[in-house]
Amino acid sequence: MRLKKFFWIVLGCLGVGLGAIGAVLPLLPAFPFLLLAAFSFAKSSERLHTWFINTKLYKKNLESYVQGRGMTWTTKLRIMITVTLLMAFGFTMMMLKKLYIPCIILGCVWVFHMLYFAFAVKTMEEEK
Repeated sequence: MRLKKFFWIVLGCLGVGLGAIGAVLPLLPAFPFLLLAAFSFAKSSERLHTWFINTKLYKKNLESYVQGRGMTWTTKLRIMITVTLLMAFGFTMMMLKKLYIPCIILGCVWVFHMLYFAFAVKTMEEEK
């Protein structure tokens, strides 16, 4: 039981670290890592989860999405551009190796990702 809790805490800390880097670095998306941290801390410790949801990092990047209000167009666009660039790199590397089936799968994942963020995630007004 303690090993499982330790695993979730380590995964949560890793998510917070990568999410913090992603909040500053435009190439690394913060959103999925912060979502991972929120999930991991909720599984591991109530105290860590409470601390995390009260951080500025969580409130700025994830709170509105988790509460069901959605994301701003700026946030959506940043996520979609980052994912597109990263997937394009992977796609290019696979095309150079003539791996066509994985390219098709990656292309389908990319299309689903774009459709999900464009239409399934609610768009909210920019906060001033």
